[in-house]
Amino acid sequence: MTQLILLLGLVAQPPTAVRAQDTPNDEGHSITITWTVSPADSGVVAYFKGYQIYRGLSPSGEFKNIGLAAVGKTSYEDNSDEVQDGKSFHYFVRALNAAGYDDSEKVGPVRSRAQWFHTARFNVLIITVIVCALVIYYIGRARKGGKLFIRRIAGLDAIEDAVGRSTEMGRPILFSFGLGYLNEVWTLAALSILQRVALKCAQYATRLLNPHYDPIVMTAAQETIKQAYSEAGRPDLYDERDIPFLTADQFGYAAGVDGIVVREKPGAVFWQGYFFAEALILAETGHSVGAIQIAGTVSIDQLPFFIAACDYTLIGEEMYAASCYLKPEPQMLGSLKGEDFVKALILIFLTCAALFGTAAVILSQSGVTAPTVWFERLVNWFNTF
Repeated sequence: MTQLILLLGLVAQPPTAVRAQDTPNDEGHSITITWTVSPADSGVVAYFKGYQIYRGLSPSGEFKNIGLAAVGKTSYEDNSDEVQDGKSFHYFVRALNAAGYDDSEKVGPVRSRAQWFHTARFNVLIITVIVCALVIYYIGRARKGGKLFIRRIAGLDAIEDAVGRSTEMGRPILFSFGLGYLNEVWTLAALSILQRVALKCAQYATRLLNPHYDPIVMTAAQETIKQAYSEAGRPDLYDERDIPFLTADQFGYAAGVDGIVVREKPGAVFWQGYFFAEALILAETGHSVGAIQIAGTVSIDQLPFFIAACDYTLIGEEMYAASCYLKPEPQMLGSLKGEDFVKALILIFLTCAALFGTAAVILSQSGVTAPTVWFERLVNWFNTF
């Protein structure tokens, strides 16, 4: 009988414990309303329709229906454009049942604001502090003249030999950025390699060919080569006609570069940048004319082709380290060493997580429960990183 009275709405059954608060860990402009379900909310949609959320500027003013929460829900996030940080709002929740509706008490005032820090991402703060501390420490060591070891990169060490070989053979050098654009990190990294190649070409009076897929990259390359020739004291060797724009078509560019390789027969070829399906076509053509080839790309799909067809290949991060490797300055050297140590820490974290996870599974299968819980907690903590 009591349930029938409740369903008919003869007894008020509004949601209780209604609260409105600023949504935590967000950028502002959001308020979260929570409540305890109405006793009439039995999960049967035929008798209970859900919860309507109302918002107003004052307890005695007009309230606006801003949304509907489904049966069984206990929260609603008000993140509409009307919610402004620092502005006060009041709310109430209306329970819709078969007989009508029941309103909760009004709550407020509540204001939204942006949080400075996401408390659920405390692990990111720890990693950031560690990275910054390591980078600052190694930059300081580099400025004081401390010797910091950098792993040898054979492809970059071979630049001078490649240019010298071409000079002895009386052949030009060819440098290609692939299909990269100037707003891409690998293109900027390739520019630093081009600067070193151009400097050596100027010192040895060797012709440098640099065909392009993108006109903006072409302009940047022209300035880089021109500056390198000036630094070497040979601005007279700079010829803008050796730095042409071919086409913005993928295979049209590949055909144009292949034509240059076949006609000019360069003694050394540098493939530095981002390459797609044309990678093997270009590398095979360079190999066919007997050129020494030094490739570098972050394109994982094309790395096997360059490794098979070229003499040296810069793999992924080795391109990014090229600037520091070729011209070790304290800022770049310290940043590189700091990042290396962070990668080592990440590897240690992953190893520990794998070991703890394995131990948890083994102990669980053995029926040992107490240590398993702790191992699972450790694994979950490592996974947050």
